[in-house]
Amino acid sequence: MSSLFEGLKPSLLWKHFEQILKIPHCSGNEKALGDYIISVAKDRNLAWKRDKVGNVVTEKKASPGHENADTIILQGHIDMVGEKNSDVKHDFNKDAIKAEIKGEWIQAIGTTLGSDNGIGLAASLAVMEDDSLEHGPLEFLFTVDEETGLTGATKIESDFLKGKKILNLDSEDEGAFTIGCAGGADSEITLSLKRKKSKGGEPYRLKVFGLRGGHSGIDIDQGRGNAVKLLARMLWQAMNEFQFGLVHMEGGNKRNAIAREAWADLLLDPAQGQSLSSFFQKAFDKIQLEYKAVEKDANFSFEKSDKQKEDPLTPESQKDLINLIFTLPHGVIAMHPEMEGLVETSTNLAIINTHKDKAQIICSSRSSVASALEAVRNSIAASGELVGAKVAQPEGYPAWTPNLQSPLLKTLKEVYKKMFQKEPEIGAIHAGLECGIIGEKFPGMDMISFGPTIEHPHSPEERVHTGSVEKFWEFLTGLLADLAK
Repeated sequence: MSSLFEGLKPSLLWKHFEQILKIPHCSGNEKALGDYIISVAKDRNLAWKRDKVGNVVTEKKASPGHENADTIILQGHIDMVGEKNSDVKHDFNKDAIKAEIKGEWIQAIGTTLGSDNGIGLAASLAVMEDDSLEHGPLEFLFTVDEETGLTGATKIESDFLKGKKILNLDSEDEGAFTIGCAGGADSEITLSLKRKKSKGGEPYRLKVFGLRGGHSGIDIDQGRGNAVKLLARMLWQAMNEFQFGLVHMEGGNKRNAIAREAWADLLLDPAQGQSLSSFFQKAFDKIQLEYKAVEKDANFSFEKSDKQKEDPLTPESQKDLINLIFTLPHGVIAMHPEMEGLVETSTNLAIINTHKDKAQIICSSRSSVASALEAVRNSIAASGELVGAKVAQPEGYPAWTPNLQSPLLKTLKEVYKKMFQKEPEIGAIHAGLECGIIGEKFPGMDMISFGPTIEHPHSPEERVHTGSVEKFWEFLTGLLADLAK
């Protein structure tokens, strides 16, 4: 059976990426992919170890004549974000990712592709396997649970690594070197709910869907709609003109993804159905006009539901919940004052789930400035306190402060310019990278992040550019040879 990636270069990298697509590996379900990594190490007689949380390290001896070179660590994360379109049947716990090639791009069919960080993993595996490469001593660090809180990096033991130079292969713009990233932390809001006995009415569902979503850090400045916020906006407007009972409100499913879909189950007199439908249509027409440049497929529906009738919230609980969701901050809070185009502080209203007696809301905030991150989390806590909600704010992860004097950066810039006759871009990103945590755990670690061109990670629009993967590989292997001198 021929490979989808037949003819693409480098063949070893694409061979491993094809295997990665076959192995379910969303956050919390990475063991099978960790086993595959270990199997590659065993086949090559490479030393390996796995810690108690599932992080894997393998080692490869230097190619002949380069035994005295500094040890270089190639690092990436094993897990991926599982997002799919609502009309796609896919179980991320057991189904392989179905990919297709469209011109110079590879993407999945209706789901996330997992090129974040699957291409980085495949590159490390290809380096492990390829004995024709020139390099010094190598370590390969594969971390778990990066996407839901950088847990794997947080729990690495201090004796797990030997090297002091890391090439993080988790950036998404070929020709750009990342030397810093934002820190981040979540806020978990629990609002107690009270219900009243239903005295009639029929169940209806209001749904907002077709939004692009995307990465809550990298894409937060794109002006994309948040389905949870838009749903709350429509409900808040309707609540002031119509009588209805809110039964459930649901939306979003990943802390680090902008919510693409959200819905509310309502109980109302069918005689109001047509009037409320017209009201929602007018409200959504205005939303479509606002977002016409970025959300061409945004849509909504309002129709009778076949769900079993349930007790709605009391008027007080309904008002508290809708007001809370409507007023919680979302989006860019501040741009970086010194680095043009870089978001400094943002927050993502990521998830809303309602149960019989409580609503659970998760907000994920980011900033490159610790005090600004604290301030936005404080504003979230204050919003929750206004309606009597409990707000838990677990410890987050640190920012990675740029080091423009890094010796490793100097080498990367020289090698890139020599290979491609142009200067690479140098910058920081508004997203969490494991370098911040690793640098804090291993003082003195010199770290740079780079990778191929990947667009729209954390959404079903995710795609990777094949030509950039080839160029990424050429640079990586050339860099390893230079660092071995």
